[in-house]
Order: sequence, then C-alpha cells, then structure tokens
Amino acid sequence: MQKKTMSNLSKLAVPIQSKGRFFKEIKTNLRNDFQRDRDRIIHSTAFRRLKHKTQVFVNTSGDHFRTRITHSLEVSQIARTLAKFFNLNEDLSETLSLAHDLGHTPFGHAGEESLNICMKNYGGFDHNIQTLRVITLLENRYYKFKGLNLSFETIDGLIKHNGPVKNLTKFNRILGKNFFKKKIKFSLNSSLEAQLASISDDIAYNSHDLEDGLKSNLFKLKDLKKIPVLDKIIIKHIKKTKKYSIDLIIRQIIREIINEMVSDVILTTHKNIKKYKIKNLNDIYNTKFQLVTFSNKMKIFDIKIKKFLRQKMYFHKKVNSKTNYGRKVITKLFKSIRRNPKKFIDIKKYNNSNFERIICDYIAGMTDRYAINLYNQIK
Repeated sequence: MQKKTMSNLSKLAVPIQSKGRFFKEIKTNLRNDFQRDRDRIIHSTAFRRLKHKTQVFVNTSGDHFRTRITHSLEVSQIARTLAKFFNLNEDLSETLSLAHDLGHTPFGHAGEESLNICMKNYGGFDHNIQTLRVITLLENRYYKFKGLNLSFETIDGLIKHNGPVKNLTKFNRILGKNFFKKKIKFSLNSSLEAQLASISDDIAYNSHDLEDGLKSNLFKLKDLKKIPVLDKIIIKHIKKTKKYSIDLIIRQIIREIINEMVSDVILTTHKNIKKYKIKNLNDIYNTKFQLVTFSNKMKIFDIKIKKFLRQKMYFHKKVNSKTNYGRKVITKLFKSIRRNPKKFIDIKKYNNSNFERIICDYIAGMTDRYAINLYNQIK
C-alpha cells in the first residue's frame, strides 16, 4: 500500500520514505515514517497540554473559544486539503501543522514576551525554537533517546516554519552550537509541505480569531465592511439576518473566507511553480522564493485583517486585562522558582547546569490554569 502511495505522489513531494532520524529505529509495515511522526506528536504530553493553552482568550475565559489544540487541529485540516490537492506528502504537512505550536507558553504571545524578558540574560526565549526543544529533548518516552526522534524532514519543516534560517544566533543560544549535527541545511528553502503548513497557520488564525472576536462581541460585522475580500462576503450574507441567526451567518462567512484563502493559495502557488520553473524537489529546496503564497489581492487582505485584529481584538481592554495578568503570572513564577528551583523542579533529572533554561522549559510547558494555580500558591 505504501509503495502505491509513493508512486502516486507528485515529483515536487517529499518522498514517503524519510532520509532518516538521528537515532536509527526498526521500520514498521503498518505506518510510513511521517505517519509515525504524526502519531508521536499526537501521543506527546506537550500536545495534550495545548488544550489548556491560550490562543487569544485565556483558557479560563470560556469553553467555546479556540485553544492551541483546536487551532493546531484546524491548521492540519487546511494543510491536508492543500497537500492532497497538490498530490504532496499529506502526512508530513499534517505532522508539521500539529507540531508547530508545541513550544508555546501559557497565555499566548503575552506569555512568550514575558518569558523572553525573564530569559534576556540567559539566551532568550522563542516559541518556535522551544518547539524544537520539546521534540528533541523534553519529551521523554523512549529508553534509548530523549525527545521524539522525528524524521529529518519533519525537523527541517519545523525549523523553517517561517522560511529559511539566515541567522543561527538564537538557535545557538537556546539549543547550543551545531545541535543538529550538520543534518539540516538552514539556508535552503523549506519543502512545499512545510510551506503549506505555514500558510495554513495564517489562514486558520485569521479566520478563526475573527470568528471568536465576533462571538465574544469585541466587534461587529459592520466593522469589517471596509476590509477587501471580506466586504463582498459580508454584504452577501448580511441580507439573511431575517431568516437565520447571527451565529449561523457568522459561521457561513468564516467558511467562505477560508474557502477564498485556500482557493487563492492554490491558484497563486500553481503560478509560482510555473513562473520559477520548478520541476522537482531539489528545485524547491534551491529556489530563493517562497512558492506557497497569497496573491497580491489576498496579501492586502491578510495585512488588513491582521491590523484589524490587533487593534480590535488582541489589544482590546477585555483581552488585555487577561493577558496582562498572564504576564504578571509568568514573571512572578520565574523569579520565585529561580530563588528556590529545588522546591519546584527535580533538579537531579537534569545534567544541565543552566538552571534558568530548565526553569524556562518548566514554565513554557505549563497550561494557563496550572500556571495560575501555582502563582496563587506562591504569591
């Protein structure tokens, strides 16, 4: 069955059989390499914790708002759709989508900013690089190695979630020099599967943050009428208010926005592949251009919607009051644990003398509610 799948993939796809892992393992006939990667992510402790980590609204705000885990699942659905359309390695795109936020702190980006400030003199903090620490060091599920021992292609895609890496300073500070033993070519472009996972992340949070913002009454549909692409969709659906509930109308609008963005990515990516004369996987790695992109029209929408969400949602006083509390919690936890790390962490488990990085790993792995409960115990 796997051989048939391999022969059906596009020449632009990452092959079903991986180039390998850092630690050799016995293969299985039940799953291909990237299905095993995906399953290791899903069964990881870090993935389960995402259900109680903030997307925009702090996890204690309500039951129906997105969390990191629902966001990751929604990203993977969009990425799978795109990968299947282009006849690429769907399992790899799914794995990258599910894993991309494993390194996020409690309290979303506010928590990340606070932890980065706490770690200013100790190498700093970056949630994308923390994802790499999770999958290579922190998950402890095997006798013979630390981490999840994911395939080289999966690690490469996670490293390049935002494109090729030109400056390794952050990686060296947070992971250590030559951490990947020259197995990763940082300056090369990422696979199409990785690029699809990355743009699916944008599609998911643009549309779903919009839905959560509307449902929480932080803004109204009429406030969105000046945003290109969105304006025509809203005009079409707003006429149905006499027949359908506003909740149903919002859901239909969000569905259509996602469809518009996905369709735009498909058309634009096809044009880019043709424009840059991409014939095989090596062409993808060696091109200096991102191939999976929005059209200029959709890029304007992307910029406008992000600006709108920043102003009307992310910096809204109701959201800010919760995230500012999150900043306070993170800062207090770091200072308290640093004063007496043995009280909170089993230091004997670590061979690393960098206590600050151990504390950082500990706090980054917390859920919103665990961090709040611990804060309440020590304040």
